[in-house]
Amino acid sequence: MSQVIISSLEELVRYEGQELGVSPYYQVTQPQINLFAEATLDHQWIHVDAERARRESPFQMPIAHGYLTLSLLPYLWTQIVTINNLKLQVNYEIESLRFNQPVKVDSYVRLRAKVLSVKDLRGVAKTRIEVTLEIQDQPKAAYTGVITFLYHFEK
Repeated sequence: MSQVIISSLEELVRYEGQELGVSPYYQVTQPQINLFAEATLDHQWIHVDAERARRESPFQMPIAHGYLTLSLLPYLWTQIVTINNLKLQVNYEIESLRFNQPVKVDSYVRLRAKVLSVKDLRGVAKTRIEVTLEIQDQPKAAYTGVITFLYHFEK
């Protein structure tokens, strides 16, 4: 699917209620998990100790931090859509988020996104987006939720 390009609040409103698309797959690797552990000070063994994870984890390998998979959302979102003519984009809200299944090391994930609503707040687009992080070859998503971005378009 080709990337959607949106250049104004009026164009964004036209996508209300529609699925915008699906990002390409992205691989979550052990070095990335280790860097995330360093950045967040979350060194739980289930993420960073491959040997112990093989022995003791029900997943038999390390898994990515849930918040690491969530932090991929802005990057994967930009693989689906380009928003032009912006002064500013703000992460506003995570209305609901459910981690359904862990992402095992070296798995490939992709984002599926649907625009639920767009409200014009005096020129700022408050945009609610249904997001699903899919794991390649897995029937259950890593997470599902609703996020809100504020888009401040140039006049």
